[in-house]
Amino acid sequence: MTWFAITLAVLNSWLFAEGTRLQHSTCAAPLPLISACREPRWLAGLALIATGAGLQVAALQLAPVTVVQPAGVLGLAGSVAWQLRMRGTWPGRPTAGALVAIVVGAGAFAVLAATHTVPTPITTLAQVQAGVGVAAVALTCHLAARVLGGRRRCLMLSVGAGAAYGYASVLGRAAIEHYSEKGVSPGLLGTLAGAVAAVLTGFGLLQRAYADGPPETTTASVTITDPLVAVVIGVALLGEAPALTASVAGSALACAALAVAGVIALSRDLHAAVFTPYAPPAPVAHPPAQEPRMSFPPRRRIVIAADTYPPDVNGAANFAHRLAAGLAGRGHDVHVICPAPHAGAREVTADGVTVHRLVSHRTPFHPTIRVCLPWQIRTRVTELLNQLAPDVVHAQSHFCVGRTAISAARAQGIPVVATNHFMPENLIGFTRLRGRLAASACAWAWRDLARVFRHAQIVTAPTPRAARLLAERELGHTALAVSCGLDLARFAQPARPKSDSTLRVLFVGRLDAEKNVHELLRAVALLPAHHRVQAEIVGDGSCRAELQNLARTLCIADRVTFHGLISDQEVLEAYARCDVFCMPGTAELQSLVTMEAMAAGKPVVAAAAMALPHLVHHGHNGCLYPPGDIAALTAALASVLDDAEERVRMGEASRTLIAEHDITHTLTAFEGLYEQAARVLRGLPTPRLPATAHPDWHGYAANSDRWR
Repeated sequence: MTWFAITLAVLNSWLFAEGTRLQHSTCAAPLPLISACREPRWLAGLALIATGAGLQVAALQLAPVTVVQPAGVLGLAGSVAWQLRMRGTWPGRPTAGALVAIVVGAGAFAVLAATHTVPTPITTLAQVQAGVGVAAVALTCHLAARVLGGRRRCLMLSVGAGAAYGYASVLGRAAIEHYSEKGVSPGLLGTLAGAVAAVLTGFGLLQRAYADGPPETTTASVTITDPLVAVVIGVALLGEAPALTASVAGSALACAALAVAGVIALSRDLHAAVFTPYAPPAPVAHPPAQEPRMSFPPRRRIVIAADTYPPDVNGAANFAHRLAAGLAGRGHDVHVICPAPHAGAREVTADGVTVHRLVSHRTPFHPTIRVCLPWQIRTRVTELLNQLAPDVVHAQSHFCVGRTAISAARAQGIPVVATNHFMPENLIGFTRLRGRLAASACAWAWRDLARVFRHAQIVTAPTPRAARLLAERELGHTALAVSCGLDLARFAQPARPKSDSTLRVLFVGRLDAEKNVHELLRAVALLPAHHRVQAEIVGDGSCRAELQNLARTLCIADRVTFHGLISDQEVLEAYARCDVFCMPGTAELQSLVTMEAMAAGKPVVAAAAMALPHLVHHGHNGCLYPPGDIAALTAALASVLDDAEERVRMGEASRTLIAEHDITHTLTAFEGLYEQAARVLRGLPTPRLPATAHPDWHGYAANSDRWR
């Protein structure tokens, strides 16, 4: 049974290490307990620690305290290596040496304890004496931590927590023994009260330690201190080593000293290498009224935090890349923090932009969507912001990377601009939620978005309608409409001469549910035969196979071409040869592909939903139709395809309307907003924030209410 107890103790070590890492990712800055309890990863860490504690109590019933407590250290090396791997690093030589010292020292100590100790009853007097001693240790550590800082403060708090936990383990075993012999009694209640007090004391000290050192330091310190305290109690007060000789005692002390030295070396190495201690932003005095207007240096360092970035193919990823490359082209030092497209973190430079890829994971919802787990990336993001010291952080979403960057920027006093490209309705299609459940999930998602973005100094959205959506979600301050922008010159190419009389209708985008490409296919099937229409579908997604089957069912498979994902040049060629662009999607916050088609001089037929009426003016540069009305879509396509001269006129109107969305306007707007964000953060006087970013967008904004 002794070896089974040791196995349980080792498993407890793993659970404690993982729970500590999860909680540390929430409490890297001092947080009130009530705030920490609202964090799912903190609660998950608490559940792991509690589960490990249950295993430890079970192990204590199978073997002496002097065996069980040291055995837990045997899992320390693996758990620390795992923690480092989760952060995208591997132990260096000093860290590896420290781990070897810990494992050898604690392992030899456990072997000596297993061969020279026997379990003994835990008397009430021993409990009281041990409690007084542990209380003195915890208080001393607490007082020492108040005058120390950094690594030493973390060590003191962790040692105090380990002492309290070691005492709690002893009391846990005592409570089970007492209950087995006497049942429920005042003595049992007193023992349980002491155990609860010890756990709460250790818990409080551990939460404070999180803010002053990496999770590996707290894990190692607690894992070593806990068994040493338990062994001292077992030998000195419980008499678990009745035949202890001087040579064995000396050997045990030497092993303990080696393990402690390893912990100190580990904390020193990790603290210097990977941890940035929390430091609240220094207060900035308000300048006198006559102080000249603050300005950024000509070359700013900008960090863009994005949850999707090329090679991802979607509007948010394309905008993040276009923004980063455009700002870099203007001389700024631009860094992008985003998920890695494959396993493993890395750093690359492309288009003048340094891209920091974070460890990411595939999701079951979509083949190309990858996510970063907050507890895996929090320390790395904090590290990056501390090293880069950017002038501003521009978050492109409220998901894991975006919210982690916003939180880290707040802790370091860095201005934050946040841009929303998200609509919950775009993701509900990937779930099985329907009806009220779907509506409730969307409402919760909007509230979560507002809760995260509320901490940004400035929030933007691509269109006035999208900005108003944020305002309706109690964001707390005005959201500004800033177009995602487009390199218009890249798409402004003349129409190519047609080699036949075939008319081409083009769709570009993800083949997912909210894009409603099935409506386009059904409309093509209903068009009169004399139109000789060919539909071209560019893109890929979860609905591609379903759409191909639908084309066969409608007997138009020979009139529909599914190109899949193609190169940028091939997309340009598709725009050039089409006669009309169709966008049946109903959840477009701006629709970059519609803007691209307009820049290519094409008329657009689009659903009258969300941002599309901002771009398509009915009868001027295309047609709008009621969403879901396939007969109306068919009529709109027919009316545009019937008149070649009207198509040319509408195409020219598209070019005129899209001119105000040139990427140069967007870059200039965000440069100004970055400076505004810094002034807002520091409480400096700022000009009144406009309703839209560009003064010449009045016509664009006027269309935001045309179709609700």
